[in-house]
Amino acid sequence: MSIHGKTPAYKLASRERHPEPTVVRVGKQAVGGGANTVIAGPCSVENREQIIQVAQQLKQYGATMLRGGAFKPRSSPYSFQGLGEEGLKYLAQARERTGLPIVSEVMDIEHLPMACDYIDVIQIGARNMQNYPLLRAVGRLKKPVLLKRGLSATIEEWLMSAEYILSEGNPNVILCERGIRTFETATRNTLDLNAVPVVKDLSHLPIIVDPSHGVGIARYVPAMSLAALAAGADGLILEVHPDPERAMSDGQQSLTPAEFNLLMQRIEKLTAPIAPEVAARSV
Repeated sequence: MSIHGKTPAYKLASRERHPEPTVVRVGKQAVGGGANTVIAGPCSVENREQIIQVAQQLKQYGATMLRGGAFKPRSSPYSFQGLGEEGLKYLAQARERTGLPIVSEVMDIEHLPMACDYIDVIQIGARNMQNYPLLRAVGRLKKPVLLKRGLSATIEEWLMSAEYILSEGNPNVILCERGIRTFETATRNTLDLNAVPVVKDLSHLPIIVDPSHGVGIARYVPAMSLAALAAGADGLILEVHPDPERAMSDGQQSLTPAEFNLLMQRIEKLTAPIAPEVAARSV
């Protein structure tokens, strides 16, 4: 049933038509099905050395995929807009060094053929969640799609956007909660962790959480990462930069590699299986 108790319009995304959870395969990685996916990397690819250095560190610390923006939708036309295809080439070189699949945003249809030559997961950003021609275009591909929730989108609107992709024949959709715009100004957005159990109830699609954009302040990211996993998220997408104070975009919300390492250690403890002797006492 939908949130309002009616048969949902998002037929293909709904659990009514697909009761078993979907697992999206990205190379050897699985998103959903009990696997904790951790996608990490800088907001923007700035140069070859930066992305390869951070990719190697992320691989060492347990990341499962590498994120990095080559095309950046920025509020100001004067802000850094990304390196374009050059950035995608650097991402591909980082993948060659580490084996980490690449997640990167595509902003318009004309870039899709070129971008698909380099990346493993197409990210549709929050500002493009309702760019229906773009959604249809990625739906005609078989490549996995990471669909971020819009800044002010309801959960039903978000699932209807997923429906556009599914209806074109692409079943490989990963949802991403990244915070919504509310009256609160203490953080960049309000991370809606309600969305995790609600989406799990309504849809079979895997859902990950982006606490970096969700709160926009690096020191709050670890707590919200752990909260997201405790709420049942299938994984995280995190911004990590080797020198956040000099980052060309979103430095204030980026973890350092050392901070990412500490978070991964905490995640391992949170998600570790119950010790046999403890399990035995609870029977």
